[in-house]
Amino acid sequence: MYKVALHKDIQSEDIALLPEELQRKFIQYQKVLKVNPYRTKGIPSHDLRGNLKNYRALEIDFEGTSYRLVYRIYDSSSPRCINIISFGEHDLAYEKAIERK
Repeated sequence: MYKVALHKDIQSEDIALLPEELQRKFIQYQKVLKVNPYRTKGIPSHDLRGNLKNYRALEIDFEGTSYRLVYRIYDSSSPRCINIISFGEHDLAYEKAIERK
């Protein structure tokens, strides 16, 4: 199991702007990442490149809009940890992740 940490602005800046259903599902996404952040139980995910190298993103499509939950995995720490740094619509999630890393 992994410990999940949230960037300080996730609740106030990211989650508050999401549709209510995604706000409720945020806890489920955290649970999926806790178990295995590489194999995300049917939710597509991928490694990021460029300015976000060493980060990953969950690919969440909701009502025709692409959302991304951006996180970094720390396997060498004890306990193993995931740091979620942004969650929002595709481009905005990546922009916020770059600012917050």
